[in-house]
Order: sequence, then C-alpha cells, then structure tokens
Amino acid sequence: MALITVRNLSLGYEGKAIVENLNFTVNAGDYLCVVGENGSGKSTLMKTLLTLRAPLAGSIEIGDGLKKNEIGYLPQQTMVQKDFPASVKEIVLSGCQARCGLRPFYNKEEKALAQENMERMGITNLADRCYRELSGGQQQRVLLARALCATRKILLLDEPVSGLDPKVTLEMYNLIAKINKEGITVIMISHDLGAAVRYADHILHIGSSLFFGSKEEYLKSEAGKLFLLQQQGGEKK
Repeated sequence: MALITVRNLSLGYEGKAIVENLNFTVNAGDYLCVVGENGSGKSTLMKTLLTLRAPLAGSIEIGDGLKKNEIGYLPQQTMVQKDFPASVKEIVLSGCQARCGLRPFYNKEEKALAQENMERMGITNLADRCYRELSGGQQQRVLLARALCATRKILLLDEPVSGLDPKVTLEMYNLIAKINKEGITVIMISHDLGAAVRYADHILHIGSSLFFGSKEEYLKSEAGKLFLLQQQGGEKK
C-alpha cells in the first residue's frame, strides 16, 4: 500500500523551480534511495515531504493511515547540533515529543520506547553520556534512535553517513538495512551510488534528468549510466 504518492511535483525557491514534474510512489516496506548531482534538490525534496517547505506545484498524498507527525527524520548535522549539551537519553526521548501533544512530560510508554530504540541502536551504555562528547558514529546512532521514536512506519534520512569513516559507514548502512527488514520504510538521500544500489530496492534520481524505478532498471537507464561515470571520474581525481 502506498505511504507516499508524489504527482507532478515542482520544487524550488522564491518561485524558481529546481525540479519539475517529479512523480514517484513509496510503498510500505520500500527502501528508496534518492541520488543526483549536488544542488539538484534532494534535501529540498526531503523538507517538502516533511511539509517544512511548500511545493511550487503538484501534490504529495499521504496514505495507509500515516500522519505527518509520524515521520522519523534524520537531517544532516550542523556543527551547532554536534555540540548540543544534552544527554543521550534526553535526545532520544525528544523523538517522542509529537506523541505528547500538549502534555508537558513523557509517560511510561514513551520512556519505554526510547529505551527500546537505544537498545536497537546499541547505545544503552551511552544513555547518561553528554551527546557532544560522542564520536560521529555514536551521534548518528543516537539521532537514528531519536527518529525511530517518532515513527513505526517510515524514516527519512539525509546523508546519514556523511563524514563517517568507512568502518562506521558500513555499520550505519547495515543498521538502516536491518531497520528496513524489520518493516520500516526508508527514504535515504545518498551521494554514494554503490551503497544505493547495494541496499535500496528503488532509486529516485533527480537533477538534469529524472528517473524513478527499481535499482536494476536504474543501472540500465541513461541517467544511471551517466551518473555512475561521473562518480567514477570523481573518484579517480
């Protein structure tokens, strides 16, 4: 069943479009990777899906009982966020804020959910540590646990391995794949086409050309072949 259906979507700033006529569907259990050139509108798409930015045209339909405040989101981190002076437990719990409504405290169920997601991410031993004292990989696990507290259906991840070393990057990709296999739909922005075709089942390419389909179809498409050549050329430099 479709969780998100995007029809003829145009994205941009101050009335100027950077992406036009975007169409794709995300079904329950999908793992969709969003790829494309820098500045092509990938992060803008994420913010639009989260209703943080209005589209210039087109529509986004939410289905299968999914509410807009039930989407888990892991954004790219800024230096200010990396230096946030709160405990791991406090940050993970903050993912339950949308569940609280007007209630000014977390209940037993929400605290149990935070504990469950810290266990899923293997960070229970860090619960009382200050977030800013953690390594980059540990911080990403904390933010992933926080995002999981906000949803039982879908995660939006914006470059979740950016700045991480290869070993930690692989661990993070494996964690995300495990979460997807447990039934949570994943939409992930990635600049790493190799990882995209290894882990995802569908690819959305946005930029000078548009493509949406299976990863097998993408690798055979003109957009996929060209982007792969560009990435290989960048790696050789």
